[in-house]
Amino acid sequence: MDQEKIGKFIAKLRKEQKLTQEQLAEKLGVTAKSVSRWENGRCLPDVSLYKELCSILGITLNDFFSGEKIKEEEFKEQADNNLFNALENSSFTLKEKIKYYGDKWDKEHFLELTFSMFVIVGFIIYGFIKDNGIQYIFMIIGFTYGIWENNRKKAYIERNAYKHISKKI
Repeated sequence: MDQEKIGKFIAKLRKEQKLTQEQLAEKLGVTAKSVSRWENGRCLPDVSLYKELCSILGITLNDFFSGEKIKEEEFKEQADNNLFNALENSSFTLKEKIKYYGDKWDKEHFLELTFSMFVIVGFIIYGFIKDNGIQYIFMIIGFTYGIWENNRKKAYIERNAYKHISKKI
């Protein structure tokens, strides 16, 4: 996907429609500065705008991603190329979602986990100092708590990272 080519294509089509950047921006509910950034190839429009933008410019989504109007005989091949490019350049892969939600879980539960571990470690140390056997109970509690928290984290990640997949199944 060539952002500069797409940007020039947007500008060309906008001018053919006799629209200013401000008018196109108003139709899409964005700023003229956003349209300018698209046309200069600095960024692409948000995915949520593709359908309406293509409608306004009188093109297909494949034309948009190609940065040019596609001839009918080249349509299938170009559609496949555009799909592969979109998949390769997707901004948030499943691996990245898993990492993102894992990191998010860690940040949201940091204080809770830290406090719990201090309490458990404190009782383990106390058990060794007093030599009363309580340390073994708290080692088991700590181990069980760790497994339980890990399962909660995995369930959270699965619920959030895979939610778009489970709806389709």
